Amino acid sequence: MPTASKKVITGWAMYDWANSSYSLIITSAIFPSYYTAIAPKIIHFLGRDFDRDALASYTISCSFLLIALLSPILSSIADYQGNKKAFMKFFCYLGSAACVAMIFFTEKYITLGLVCSMVATIGYCGSIVFYNAYLPEIADEADQDQVSAKGFALGYIGSVLQMILCLAFIMMNEKLHWGLGTLPVRITFLSVGLWWAGFAQLAFLRLPGSPVSKKHSEHSVLTNGFYELKKVWNQLQHYPSLKRYLRSFFFYNMGVQTVMYMATYFAADELKMKSTELIITILIIQLVAIGGAYLFSKISRKTNNIFALSMLILIWVGICIAAFFTHTVTQFYLVAFAVGMVMGGIQSMSRSTYSKLLPDTRDTASYFSFFDVCDKIGTVVGTLSFGYVAESLGGMRNSVLALMIFFIAGFILLMFVKMKPETLQQPIV
Repeated sequence: MPTASKKVITGWAMYDWANSSYSLIITSAIFPSYYTAIAPKIIHFLGRDFDRDALASYTISCSFLLIALLSPILSSIADYQGNKKAFMKFFCYLGSAACVAMIFFTEKYITLGLVCSMVATIGYCGSIVFYNAYLPEIADEADQDQVSAKGFALGYIGSVLQMILCLAFIMMNEKLHWGLGTLPVRITFLSVGLWWAGFAQLAFLRLPGSPVSKKHSEHSVLTNGFYELKKVWNQLQHYPSLKRYLRSFFFYNMGVQTVMYMATYFAADELKMKSTELIITILIIQLVAIGGAYLFSKISRKTNNIFALSMLILIWVGICIAAFFTHTVTQFYLVAFAVGMVMGGIQSMSRSTYSKLLPDTRDTASYFSFFDVCDKIGTVVGTLSFGYVAESLGGMRNSVLALMIFFIAGFILLMFVKMKPETLQQPIV
């Protein structure tokens, strides 16, 4: 199909601008530092006492477990139903409403803040399923890389812009002695919800309605996604390189995702870093990650994907060791710089390596759905393990060191992967 008009493409990309402030401000920066600052060390929740940071880790685990269960259903709906926009709107408004409700997140309502963060995560990931599913409908295959890059760029610019505005507002309260307490921080959560839902209107106004798929599913739309995953699992038995790579990815990605979600909690609790210092750290990671992705892409072209990924994983092992011995803000900035360099690289290389290893099949969507579920289940296991070790052994330093096990396991398994696509004898239908 021909690529849609510039107006439609820009509208689609603006949803990235709209929702990326959630992933930066709520997931990575202001929410974790605020939670650590106001929450007591021990929180009573669901009938038992939890360590503050362990509970945050468990909350993330629960969110991604729900998302992993929902993802195949949502993918099936996106494939077979002509109502992508309606479901995209539902999850967008669900996530943005949860962010708006965080204005009531105070010391008295810690549980409310955690529940809202879970709901916001579900809203974000749920809407992304339908957002991504629009790409092949609005862009010709030859233009999809460029259109996708436009969304990424707008998302990065939008999230950093709102982060700067939020940080300026928080700092003005502190420097000018407005005496508003935590209200400016909570207003930033409110602003994320309004920003998300507000700018999303540009996408909803410009995106076309989706046609119903011409494919005929053998199963209910609620169960078809799980049958597709089962078919991929059965096919993997015939493709050892792809299966070995997925095993490796599952382990090392546990470490990567856990660092992404728990780094701010570590810095706030173990190093007692201030909110502004934490936000600067996140911005360092964001800026450096883009350069890291391009750097390791060049390394891969001159060598191969397995060599580049092996380098990345070994650097991650070094980062875990360095973080264990980090005690000052300056040291943490250096660790954050290293994280940024390898975070962008390993995410980019992981996806492209998987793509290169895929067999010759028409149904790449089912394979990428399987890849996505592996990613989310890995996040569940990684964050659960992080929280359990922190709670059992006292402190997150031990958890960071324990993450090395995932990276080392991933590295060993990667050594058995050969970069050679295999031919699919019986295509998934």
